[in-house]
Amino acid sequence: MNAADLRPLIQSCLPAAVRIRRDLHAHPELAYQEHRTCRAVCEELSRLGVEFVHGLAGGTGVLAHIPATENDARGAVALRADMDALPIEERTGAPYASTCPGVMHACGHDGHTANLLGVAAVLTQLRRRPNPVTLIFQPAEEGGAGGLRMCEDGALDGTRLGPKVARIFGLHGWPQYELGVVGSRPGPLLAATDNFHIEVVGTQSHAAYPHLSRDAVVTASQLVLALQTIASRNTAPTDSIVVTVSTIHGGTAHNVIPQSVMLTGTMRTLRPEIRSAGRERIYALAEGVCGAMGCRAQIRWEEGYPVTNNDAATTARFFDVARRTLGPERVREVPTPTMGGEDFSYYGHHVPACFYILGVRPPGRDTYPSLHQPEYDFNDDALATGIETMCALALDEG
Repeated sequence: MNAADLRPLIQSCLPAAVRIRRDLHAHPELAYQEHRTCRAVCEELSRLGVEFVHGLAGGTGVLAHIPATENDARGAVALRADMDALPIEERTGAPYASTCPGVMHACGHDGHTANLLGVAAVLTQLRRRPNPVTLIFQPAEEGGAGGLRMCEDGALDGTRLGPKVARIFGLHGWPQYELGVVGSRPGPLLAATDNFHIEVVGTQSHAAYPHLSRDAVVTASQLVLALQTIASRNTAPTDSIVVTVSTIHGGTAHNVIPQSVMLTGTMRTLRPEIRSAGRERIYALAEGVCGAMGCRAQIRWEEGYPVTNNDAATTARFFDVARRTLGPERVREVPTPTMGGEDFSYYGHHVPACFYILGVRPPGRDTYPSLHQPEYDFNDDALATGIETMCALALDEG
């Protein structure tokens, strides 16, 4: 089936996809709390007559299966969507804005979920489906490693539902790309993400007698500056690394030098050796700067998601299918990786994987609210392109 044949079906399914997207947007749920979202997904899959199992990845993950119409032994094509929201107070002003104080879909996972349900609605109407299709609705992308738990619970290996997965695709709405455009790249697309917590412990004193203290505030300030040298002096200019101190807390009174100051931050890298070296330097600088100032450092490291590496052959397949479906003018090769992170990376440890980006910026606008901003709202007009590309990837016989 070519793109021209799919488009009338997609158009007929769009109103339901938009309705679902806005309902999910109005009722966002944080990682591993996506109970209403899970029910909404299951209800729509039931309405479409799609077989599914739920309760994966801690309780809110859903795995669905659409069989091939031909009796063959092909592995499944998996398509993945994430479902969780963020602890952010919404400022979109949309009539369907979040009804949950302090929680919103600021990363567009409402759009990803509605998009995948739209794909299910289209595929179930086709008389010919050459490939079995696995639909993965995962919880907890935002720091909870829901993708890892879906893999551990058998989403890919054929033990829970459907045949073993042969390849997997996922997408993400992208404000930097205009509506109707998709893009990807082979190799690293998104960074490995690690977090650190450093408590600088000194000696408290009256602010008028700093010589009696071991000043944790001054020490922490010097440490923030020292950490900037990891990117500028400890790694080659051609090696991507980001070290960001994003919070600093210490003290409760203007006339007291506090005993301790807490720093938290993140490190983003693209290569394992740089990831390892960056961690070593953070430890060395924290211990060295604190020691030189008469303080000590207590460090806690949180290893985050690995690099999202796109399989070369699967990404070539994506480009071929996308260009045939949308036209070459709407398909971009992302020139360099972005330093955001994604737990889609875990799927690629098990099967060939390709993650791609979906433009959501409206025509005529140079800017659009960015991901994780309180003004961000997934663009409903992007659903047609998202559904079309995923359907085409599911149907590709190449």
